[in-house]
Amino acid sequence: VWFTEWTGNAIGRITTDGTTTSFPISTQGAFPVAIAAGPDGAMWFTENQGNQIGRISMDGTITEYPLPVVGGSLAGIAAGPDGAMWFAERSLDVIGRITMDGTITLFPIPAAAASPVGIAAGPDGAMWFTESTGDKIGRIAMDGTITEFPLPSSGVLPNGIVAGPDGAMWFTEIAGNSIGRITMSGEVTNFAIPTPGSQPRGIALGADGALWFAEFAGGAMGRITT
Repeated sequence: VWFTEWTGNAIGRITTDGTTTSFPISTQGAFPVAIAAGPDGAMWFTENQGNQIGRISMDGTITEYPLPVVGGSLAGIAAGPDGAMWFAERSLDVIGRITMDGTITLFPIPAAAASPVGIAAGPDGAMWFTESTGDKIGRIAMDGTITEFPLPSSGVLPNGIVAGPDGAMWFTEIAGNSIGRITMSGEVTNFAIPTPGSQPRGIALGADGALWFAEFAGGAMGRITT
């Protein structure tokens, strides 16, 4: 398992027997945040303050690719169906795409102050993302066309997102204290978390076909069936 070390400014690796190795990032103050497996057999990560996309090979070699603009605050990253990595850029309100040779393309989000955070591949061949301050779920096709779907409530701070086994996308709402589900046509359903103020963030599909999420302030792991 590969992970990011936010204040350690490194990428970590832990084996199944618990052996941990850290690989320092040469850019100081990069603050790596999200990491995902790429189609090239390497791991790709975002540097929240380094304004770069990083790649680390299995031997620990790190390569960094600067964004073509300054002032970025990178967030989520995920592999797309087109053989590239797609990422969310919060402060500039863009969704980015980086190819395996390091070519970066940025796609502006139509709505202002969207602040995209989470991103994941959907079952429809597109990438889906959360707009944390835009109160929307976004969809970007492989040609860069963006569609936005407003959430029923405002100020809920959607965060993590993942494809479910039911053909829909599932996401967390930090301030809404809920788990959301959105269909490919944009229909949204919310499911309240029993613990008040749990602040759900990361979410992933479990081996049991349910969605598992982390409660940042709830002190618990949550599980929701489809």
